[in-house]
Order: sequence, then structure tokens, then C-alpha cells
Amino acid sequence: MPLPTLPFDVVVEILSRLPVKILMQLQCVCKSWKSLISDPKFAKKHLRHASQSLVLTVGELDFVVIANPLSSVFTEATTTTIQVDYPVKDKDDSAAIVGSCHGILCLSFCSQPMKVAVVCYPHTLVQGPVSNCRNLVKVHTLGTTSWRTIQDFPPNTLILNESGKFLRGAINWLAYRQRHSSCWVIMSLDLEKEFHREIPQPDYGGINVLSLNIGVLRDCLCIFSNADTFSDVWLMKEYGNKDSWTKLFRLPHTRNLGSWPLVYALYVSNDDQVLFDIEREELVVYNSRDGTFKDPGIQIIDKWMESEVYHESLISPCF
Repeated sequence: MPLPTLPFDVVVEILSRLPVKILMQLQCVCKSWKSLISDPKFAKKHLRHASQSLVLTVGELDFVVIANPLSSVFTEATTTTIQVDYPVKDKDDSAAIVGSCHGILCLSFCSQPMKVAVVCYPHTLVQGPVSNCRNLVKVHTLGTTSWRTIQDFPPNTLILNESGKFLRGAINWLAYRQRHSSCWVIMSLDLEKEFHREIPQPDYGGINVLSLNIGVLRDCLCIFSNADTFSDVWLMKEYGNKDSWTKLFRLPHTRNLGSWPLVYALYVSNDDQVLFDIEREELVVYNSRDGTFKDPGIQIIDKWMESEVYHESLISPCF
């Protein structure tokens, strides 16, 4: 008797939920599966269902890159943290996570003095105070051999390079502007149209905000406004619309974080548990429904780390 066959669309749904390593092996099954798995449209569909991991660079000099399944962070399941191989092995280099987009994780490696810079962001030239700074913006198109200079960012604006977050075809930076009075601003650079604009911020309600951080949660731009005893997490549900800012929750500080708190929300689960990076030193899970904290159980072997949520992906970084 011939084996029963499934409709092709059902096969696509099943395959789109499998890990990348298995899909690479399944390309050998038949020509139709190989064609499907190598199709860019299938890669995008797979990305929507892909498993997620928490990636950490740990240590300042003698560092390692480790990954942990994100699902285990919010459950009692015990999982093994794996060490990730990376291309640069110079013991004098240190690593930083630039970001993750469409399943591709970008790391930068540098030594003293800096040897390698693997980041594309505005080059900030500072002569003395912020009032004298100028931001030159250059764009490189893959497949070309040169950089193009486009419109400068506004003068008297100091871009914080490490804050760049990619969302909706644009990179968003936190910046410090000095005019008649100093203030924080969010600058956005549209990579397709090559123009920049300022993203409006939420109404913080008169709170004395000591520091701001930006990020991406639930595919939306988010702001972490840090006060002396708590941090508020804001979500911009409609990109660019000031009225769409919504405060998700308030995180009480469990210890003194000083005058420049660094608090980042890395991920929000479906049941409103939030994974936080505190001061690049500590990971905590906060249940915003009952106000409780728990240790995610990830052993940190050093006092300095950088963290990023990574999606497993079929999308290739090779162009």
C-alpha cells in the first residue's frame, strides 16, 4: 500500500516550525523540499516561528559568548547553557553585541587601541562641549565599494552610538541635545529614504527621569525611563505616533543603582513576565502581574555582560 501523503501547504506549516539544523538535513530528502527550504519567502515564514535564545557576552578581556534557550528563562525547566563559537580569537580583544535582526547576530571586536569596528552608525565628531558637536552620516550599500554622505544629523546633538535599535526599516538612537536647555531626544534614520527625524517621547508625568534607554519589545519601540527608585517601561504601539505611547509597567529597584541607572527589558512573555538586564551585571525575571522577582538561573561567571535576544533563522548573512 502506498504511504499517505499530506497536502503541500500542511508540509510547509510543519517544516516552518522545525529547528534550522534539522531543516538543513531535510534538504536532502527531495528536490521540492530543498527548493522550499532555500526559498527566501520560506525563510521569512520560518523566522516568525523560530525558537529564541538569550545570547550573552561575558567578561571584559577574557570573555566568552554563551547562549541559553529563552523558554527556560520563564519556566522551571533546567537547560544547559552552551558556549558559542565566534571568528575572532585574539585574547587581547573584547566583544560587544551590536544587535540582532532577522536572525543575524552582529558582534564587534576591539582591542586597545581599537583594531576592528563592525558597526555602522553616525560618526560623531566632538570638539569640547555638546554645543560644538557635529554628526556626519555615511551610508554603505552592499555590493558597492564606497560610502555615501547623506544629510547630517542636527547640530548640538550627541548621538549615543551604543543605543542604535533597528525597527521598521529605521535605526533609532538615543541622543543628548543642548540648545537653550539640555534634553534627551530620540533620532530615527530611515535607511530606505535616507532621511532622519525626531521621534516624540511619552509624557512622563512630571517624574524626575535620571536616565533613558531605548529598545525593542513586541516589535515596538520602547523607552526605559529610570528614576531613583523605579524604572517605567513605555511602548510605542504605532511607530512615530506620540499618542500611541503606553506605559506597560513599573519596575521597582531592589537596590541603589546610583545617579545613572542602566535597566533594559529584553523580552516580555505572553503571561507578562519580563526579563531584565540590570546594570550589565544581573539578569532578573519580573512578574508584572503580582510584582514578584525570580532568578532566571543563568550562571554569570563575570561581573560584566551584554545581552541580546536572538531568533534562530534560515536567513543568510552572505550577500
